[in-house]
Amino acid sequence: MTELKSDFLKTVQDRGYMHQCTDLEALDKKASNGVVTAYIGFDCTAPSLHVGSLLPIMMLRTLQKTGHKPIVLMGGGTTLVGDPSGKDESRKMLTETDIQDNMDGIKQIFAKFLTFGDGPTDAVMVNNADWLKSLNYIEFLRDYGPHFTINRMMTFDSVKLRLEREQPLTFLEFNYMILQAYDFMELNKRMDCDLQMGGSDQWGNIINGVELTRRAGGNEAFGLTTPLLTTSSGAKMGKTAAGAVWLNSEQLSPYDYWQYWRNTEDADVGRFLRLFTELPMDEIARLEALEGQDINEAKKILADEATRMCHGEDAAKAAKATAQKTFEQGQLGADLPTIEVPKSDLDNGITAFATLVTVGFCKSNGEARRMVKGGGARINDVQVKDENQAVTTADLNDDGVIKVSAGKKRHALLKAV
Repeated sequence: MTELKSDFLKTVQDRGYMHQCTDLEALDKKASNGVVTAYIGFDCTAPSLHVGSLLPIMMLRTLQKTGHKPIVLMGGGTTLVGDPSGKDESRKMLTETDIQDNMDGIKQIFAKFLTFGDGPTDAVMVNNADWLKSLNYIEFLRDYGPHFTINRMMTFDSVKLRLEREQPLTFLEFNYMILQAYDFMELNKRMDCDLQMGGSDQWGNIINGVELTRRAGGNEAFGLTTPLLTTSSGAKMGKTAAGAVWLNSEQLSPYDYWQYWRNTEDADVGRFLRLFTELPMDEIARLEALEGQDINEAKKILADEATRMCHGEDAAKAAKATAQKTFEQGQLGADLPTIEVPKSDLDNGITAFATLVTVGFCKSNGEARRMVKGGGARINDVQVKDENQAVTTADLNDDGVIKVSAGKKRHALLKAV
């Protein structure tokens, strides 16, 4: 392992953020001797980012906390094209209005993790539409086309994957990597940006940017990637049976976010504490050494720390209190997801399987029926044995709600309105 001197890269290496780096020794020297300006790009394909984007966000946070300057690049321009990296098919084309709406939602997330301002290490947010939309296509081809060869581009995993699976790769998407390279060069010119960071699936795109910046401007440039994370069981980070784990509270409640981390697999606790919290390394070593039921205490600390960072101290405390009431004391926690249904529906009765779909535990009636048959559905903590059992106003408790559960860990409240 390379002996690193800069606080930034030592932290990156110690906490498991590093996957690949273009010139680790030179970057370490630069980070030791002054402020490094680095960026990560985020395309605006949804109104929120999810947990799969949390690792790059933590990289930007670590960069700033160790004395360097982060740039958050919003992909207002590149989202119009679509990144083929890691995709089996073309991305859905979005309108500019869609993209702006998504960007507005995503911007809220970064204020929780970074300090923005005008200082030398304050974070800034820029939009690549500011320069990409005004490009003259003929001039762009003449000036930058010679720096890219089809031969080289065909070697990148993002292209090879699609071709090997005989999935179409449009010329539109093929241009994406050139536009991303242009972003790096433009940020280098405008803001002395030295470093592009991203997930390991972006390695080819980042290499293109490093090479274009060096060739076109003769400037020093570096690339650094994080590993693509999966859980110990092989599941992709950011996805659950119930859907994506969004970072915005409008898309996912702080309680559900807390629960996601609380349900971490035992084998992942230490790794996730290093990646997604700022607890000292010796404390993490103590927590990950816990065994048996004691490991659950480490999971609660992981959930507390991750939720506090994303949603604030009050939301983290409320989520923990709700979990304690629901799971440890058998009460109804105030933060449990509440789904409102017309009182007339409950007067007439809703089948148990339809109730599971209504609260979002199942995506289809068939999936709900299978859950009931498997013994995983409960109404007011009583197992449902008949999928057609009627859920009615008679099931409302003293608080005017019905508790619906899927397994031991997912709970919601049904409320008549």
